[in-house]
Amino acid sequence: MFKPLHNYVLLERLEEENKTAGGIIIPDTAKEKPSRARVVATGDGIFENGQKVPVSVKPGDVILFAKWASSANEVKIEGKDYVLIKESDILGIL
Repeated sequence: MFKPLHNYVLLERLEEENKTAGGIIIPDTAKEKPSRARVVATGDGIFENGQKVPVSVKPGDVILFAKWASSANEVKIEGKDYVLIKESDILGIL
């Protein structure tokens, strides 16, 4: 399995609801990529001021990340699609 380095986090996107609150079905062509994901793997962290700062999420956490994350990289590993981002683009844990 893939092991990210430093403060990178490997994510598996979670599908968003395909209906609006009013019951209107959103076609696949109009959907945005989801910004919710499950953490698959994390790096060990980074060094700041001589001290190691570990990554604050762990595999299995469901997180919300920035839609336009500057560090987001779409990757395919063993035929499955993932997103690789820096921890700083994670907005919070759900």
